[in-house]
Amino acid sequence: MFPPLRQIAPRIFDGSQAALNFLTNHGGPILCALFLLAGLARAGDYGFNYDDPNQRHTAQANLDYILGQADRIATPIYHDRVYGVAFELPLLLVEGALGLEDYHYVHRLRTTLTHLLFILGGFFCYRLACRLFNNRLIALLALLFYLLHPRIYGHSFLNAKDLSFLSVFIIALYLLERAFRRDTIGAFVLLGIGVGLLVNLRIMGIMLGAAALAMRGMDLFYAGSGPKRKHILRTGGTFILAGGLTIYALSPYAWTNPVDYLAINLNLTVSHPTVWPQLFRGMLIPSDELPPHYNPAWFAITTPPLFMLLGFMGMAALLAQVLARPGAAFRNTGLRFRLLLPAAFLLPPLAVALLGSTQYEGWRHLYFIHAPLGLLAALGAGWLGAALARQRRGPAGIYALTGLGVGLILLQMTQLHPLQYVYFNFLADRTTPEHLRGHYVMDHWQLAYRAALASLLERHPGETLTVRVAPRHTRTLPPAARQRLRFASGGRRADYELTPFDPGKPDLAFNSAYRRFYNNTLVAVRPMAATRMTPAAVAAYREIYRQAIAGEPIIRADYNVYRNGKRFVFGQENCPADGPEVWFGANLFPPNPETLPPPLRGRRPYVTFSNHRVRLDGLCLAVIQLPDYARGDLILSQRNLGNSGTGDDPSWAELYNLSNPSLAELIDRGRRNRPAAAGPAAFAVFLDLAEGRNRLIYAKPHCSPAEYETPVTLHIYPENLADLPFYLWQGGLDNRDFRLPLYGGRPGGECIAVFPLPDYPIAAIHTGQADRWAINFYPPTEPDRLRADYAALSDRQPNIRAAFDLYLGDNRLIYLRETCAAADTAAGFFLHIIPADIADLPPERQAAGFANHDFVFDRRGGHFDGKCLAAVALPNYPVKAIRTGQHSPGQGELWAAELVVAP
Repeated sequence: MFPPLRQIAPRIFDGSQAALNFLTNHGGPILCALFLLAGLARAGDYGFNYDDPNQRHTAQANLDYILGQADRIATPIYHDRVYGVAFELPLLLVEGALGLEDYHYVHRLRTTLTHLLFILGGFFCYRLACRLFNNRLIALLALLFYLLHPRIYGHSFLNAKDLSFLSVFIIALYLLERAFRRDTIGAFVLLGIGVGLLVNLRIMGIMLGAAALAMRGMDLFYAGSGPKRKHILRTGGTFILAGGLTIYALSPYAWTNPVDYLAINLNLTVSHPTVWPQLFRGMLIPSDELPPHYNPAWFAITTPPLFMLLGFMGMAALLAQVLARPGAAFRNTGLRFRLLLPAAFLLPPLAVALLGSTQYEGWRHLYFIHAPLGLLAALGAGWLGAALARQRRGPAGIYALTGLGVGLILLQMTQLHPLQYVYFNFLADRTTPEHLRGHYVMDHWQLAYRAALASLLERHPGETLTVRVAPRHTRTLPPAARQRLRFASGGRRADYELTPFDPGKPDLAFNSAYRRFYNNTLVAVRPMAATRMTPAAVAAYREIYRQAIAGEPIIRADYNVYRNGKRFVFGQENCPADGPEVWFGANLFPPNPETLPPPLRGRRPYVTFSNHRVRLDGLCLAVIQLPDYARGDLILSQRNLGNSGTGDDPSWAELYNLSNPSLAELIDRGRRNRPAAAGPAAFAVFLDLAEGRNRLIYAKPHCSPAEYETPVTLHIYPENLADLPFYLWQGGLDNRDFRLPLYGGRPGGECIAVFPLPDYPIAAIHTGQADRWAINFYPPTEPDRLRADYAALSDRQPNIRAAFDLYLGDNRLIYLRETCAAADTAAGFFLHIIPADIADLPPERQAAGFANHDFVFDRRGGHFDGKCLAAVALPNYPVKAIRTGQHSPGQGELWAAELVVAP
């Protein structure tokens, strides 16, 4: 089908037939060896993947179980007990055999062996391509495509979970082709072992086993009767037995609970209990609610376009072959195996989309589809070359262009090293600075810290540096390098601070080379003393201070605070050289959290911008640059860390308003309206619902540190139980207990907290502090809303008339009384809902046969214009009948009515 290497470049090897033959026959192994040597030399350049300890823990738990030392994997809450250890357990055993204790050497072993397995997968990818395409040049292209995906290559060192599955997947794919080509018992035993290993690593590997059984079934269909049919049944049975025994042997939890093992494994694949918000196209989406195009979109912006273009050409070539020989697609032929490639590439993402499987951090759970894509891309290049040869234009041009494209990818990977794992192609918008950070998950494991620390040590040979960074980021550095690092804990000053890029800090310092490619920074290294800064950076800081002191300070303290637009400068002249480490913060409370960029939205209603001071001789200053979207209120604060390093109680904190409406005004209103019944220790608690906000304000003047630190109880009662997760139905409330420092501050000695409420309708709120104060209150129903509901009833007849007219519609039950006094709604209302199917009720209510939604009138409505109206949201399940009325503890049932909703 494709022209051989001798026809493509005969002149290159003129006079050296032996060299030509050698490279033709051994190019694949040579290329694998070269990549392996390069990888082994750089395997220590990658940072700490904080999933690694969990994976090692799982391997250790399984090993303890095998040795009879512990039974942690039988603990119901230990979800990882079903995770495969076919690769992790050997890693742990080698680690123990070598006696490795320092994590630098443990990490080097893990990265080395993970990459070695990846290269081994590349060798089998080459062997498989040789078999499928019968052309070693095309096989070499397939190997290059396999090895040179920037993201995959980076993960081949740092991601033992997803990359081991990719490597074993391509090996099992080779064993599949080999088994059907040789058609022997031994070949199918090897295939069963390979698929068993694959399923152990990730249950999705069962799809390859299903493909093998489907192909054996096709062979059985065409075999007819006789010895051949028996042989097919024997080999198929051998494959099932070998695969099942391999899965069983490598999965200790399955030894006593095989059914439970499979059920939990499948459930975790489809719906993992851990739900994390995923940043995708500028939106934060829960990991179990990602759109069907999530994986295709990630794949499209993180895969070299050359691979995708040639891959789709390869699929077009296969389609043309199927149309030419449709019968061959079902028989044991090379075409049938080549058709496995588009199936292996397309079906897994389709299955994930249809099942709504939980996904994290891009398409890394589907990295294994890269292997069939590489084979398809090589097929596409060969098909295009053959098409040109038939036109007598010569295929050398297309191979030269392909080689140039591969060379450019290799060059970019070299320049990005060791940050290849955060590769994006030109399809992702990279024109605006930090655009990628605001729209996609970037360095999830924060591996770039290791590269930044290594760069610092290279810039200061022989020096001992004090750095402000989490200690875990130094674990993969060699012991000698770690000895040159000190951590800025307690009152120790830092030479450098390492952080993700933060718009609250001026961009005056070193950034990684990643910025050159993507206009984006993975980690910033910021000098904290003039001796570590470039002259340009020192001059920039002094200019910022000169501009700031031209105006009056907005806060006078030991550090005066100046405002220049959205820039806040904290400065102290003649600051003592031996003073404590100082930290400055600005908590921004926007009028509406929706004005924040998606990565900054969370359960808290504010976002924090912070900085440490920079010492320039006798001048100490810190700069916080707020972004353009900053609106609302700030709590500006200073913390002197001292020797403890905690800095929990700020030296000072002040409330400052950037724009109206002012949080300070709401605080003043709350201070005036503090409920006397709750006692002198009570906070003012009130709702702020203006302009789309939905938050609860806590305020107290002259608040002591003890009052500030006391946990707050917050119980939220929804109007409709269906708005709660099912496991909260029995309690009937949403428990949101919290600590005040997590949601506010203590400016000027007064406690302030702003708690974001859920967006479902709330019937009542109970809040307080244990043994101090507690209050109950009901969110008021706005009169305009009541009037709108009343107007909507003007052309309707009530479903039933009683003490209140009852209207049923839009899945709501409305109570209306045209002439109404407060006494008419003082008694409680009972509301019993009888479902069409008892199974729709929570288990604890099924014996009673109805859902109890008793309520207080003011929680569901209110009075207006001499009328009273309340509306209750009904459950989402089909309702058979409703019984409602009022009751009083002293008088019993005051009135009752029953509505038949469905026959």
